[in-house]
Amino acid sequence: MKLVDNKATLSFSNGAPSVELPVYAGTIGPDVIDIRKLYAQTGMFTYDPGFLSTASCQSAITYIDGDKGELLYRGYPIEQLATSCDYLDVCYLLLKGELPNEQQRNDFHKLVINHTMVNEQMQFFLRGFRRDAHPMAVLTGLVGGMSAFYHDSTDINNPEHREIAAIRLIAKMPTLVAMAYKYKIGQPYMYPLNKLSYAGNFLRMMFGTPCEEYVVNPVLERALDRIFILHADHEQNASTSTVRLCGSSGTNPFAAIAAGVACLWGPSHGGANEACLNMLEEIQANGGVAKIGEFIEKVKDKSSGVKLMGFGHRVYKNYDPRAKLMQETCHEVLTELGLENDPLFALAKKLEQIALEDDYFVQRKLYPNVDFYSGIVQRAIGIPVNLFTGIFALARTVGWIAQLNEMIGDPEYKIGRPRQLFTGSPRRDVPPLNKR
Repeated sequence: MKLVDNKATLSFSNGAPSVELPVYAGTIGPDVIDIRKLYAQTGMFTYDPGFLSTASCQSAITYIDGDKGELLYRGYPIEQLATSCDYLDVCYLLLKGELPNEQQRNDFHKLVINHTMVNEQMQFFLRGFRRDAHPMAVLTGLVGGMSAFYHDSTDINNPEHREIAAIRLIAKMPTLVAMAYKYKIGQPYMYPLNKLSYAGNFLRMMFGTPCEEYVVNPVLERALDRIFILHADHEQNASTSTVRLCGSSGTNPFAAIAAGVACLWGPSHGGANEACLNMLEEIQANGGVAKIGEFIEKVKDKSSGVKLMGFGHRVYKNYDPRAKLMQETCHEVLTELGLENDPLFALAKKLEQIALEDDYFVQRKLYPNVDFYSGIVQRAIGIPVNLFTGIFALARTVGWIAQLNEMIGDPEYKIGRPRQLFTGSPRRDVPPLNKR
């Protein structure tokens, strides 16, 4: 963070003295106005619901330029990472700041793969849940419960503990997600197999059974690995900010990540790809491509309450760069599985075409986002819709950890304490009971 020559001057129309505020510049992106001393100098706070104009931290991890449709992890474009690296390479990059050399890569892959098993007692904890529970409810409990099983790495202020917890979370999250799925469908859990890749292992734990050998399909393995890469981090979004805020209290890493999982569950955040596929299935059930025009008209009619899911993004005001990559993967997977003529995919393509050509959507910059295609890919692989957000949480875990570690290492870090504009009753006295 670099102090720039110009300063921001805040003036008041009521005659109060003006205030000079420092301005800082990052490596790229907008400059920021430092308002930390604003309250001390003026007795006032800023008001910014949703923190849309507020930088809550310094970060060197992920950069998004929504107008350009650009996403960088540690400076590297997502398009290059998704085609030249695997997910664990990206994990190393997010955690360490640089891509691994060959030796570092081998060591890191081995370290993670060798920690994929979970404490055997966790399966008894899992059995306490109803089998029809939503996987995200189960996952929130399991991740939070890890602090009870791995309490030798719960000191968030100890760098060694944070490093151990990071490897455990990245390694064990696929096992927990697969266990939650197997529990729901009544199949036996599959233990991890260390000779397989991170994504290959997850596929086997999800879809393999003890009664026969499971052969990992390399196309599906690559597709899943790409989904993980594209979702690994996304700057200061709601769940990442939740992890940072939770971690700022000094709570253990497992609890902070569990808070992120809980936040991600929301339909406006991680649940968006689930909502997108539900929308496509609903259109299909109501007539499919032939009736898509009627659906589009309902979307345009604000009084209808019908929303177009999987289009537009809070940050990207251009095409989501992850969506282009996911579209390629979608073609590969459907071709591999003989589903090129899948009616849902045909419907998705038609919907995309309309959204890219219709003035209503073009003017509002409602381009397809990553959720639009990732749901179709996951459905084709065999992942149930209600587990989509669990896959998202699995992938995002490394980003949350990297952000948490960065915050703890920041000398300016303080416990989070947002302010408020109070609009309730002023001070008043409690009346006697007979006068209420």
